[in-house]
Amino acid sequence: MKPAKSKVTTLLAAAMTSVMLAGCSGYHPAPKAFHEAVMQPYRLDAGDRLRVTVFEQTGLTGTYSIDQAGYIAFPLIGAVPARGRTLQEMEGTIAGSLRQGYLRDPDVTIEIDRYRSFFVLGEVGQAGQYSYVAGMTVQNAIAIAGGYSARAYQHNVDITRNINGEIMTGRVKITDPILAGDTIYVRERLF
Repeated sequence: MKPAKSKVTTLLAAAMTSVMLAGCSGYHPAPKAFHEAVMQPYRLDAGDRLRVTVFEQTGLTGTYSIDQAGYIAFPLIGAVPARGRTLQEMEGTIAGSLRQGYLRDPDVTIEIDRYRSFFVLGEVGQAGQYSYVAGMTVQNAIAIAGGYSARAYQHNVDITRNINGEIMTGRVKITDPILAGDTIYVRERLF
């Protein structure tokens, strides 16, 4: 009878240990939307600076920053909503507004002049805000932030990302791409 009791005690202890470890880990794998966001067209947000070209209209051609409210101030037509839109959607919106009494057939092209920043926090040489470059990976971002500290966990990181207006956090490999506006957190290793 004693062997059965010790077996139950051992199983109960193992179950309690696994529950406690699961509660302490804080592990949140990246949701599916996390990886899909990297494949989607770039969505504009506050902090992005755009180079808008209106063919044969030098007074309208220039660089415009998206303000904290998510708009650009464009000559003749005023505030143009930009947050959450793609470059092609912005081209159509500006061209459509210019057609309404200003230009007969405006030819508008928009490109990113400067992306909004990303942030690196935690166990890195110099945590802070950095300029994003298209195609960056987590590893590139950590290198820009001065590399890992002596206490850094170097196998994966937590990223907080705005996806379609929803803030999500997930754990990704250091080879994963990042997006403008991401916040990367490098955790401390336990041992």
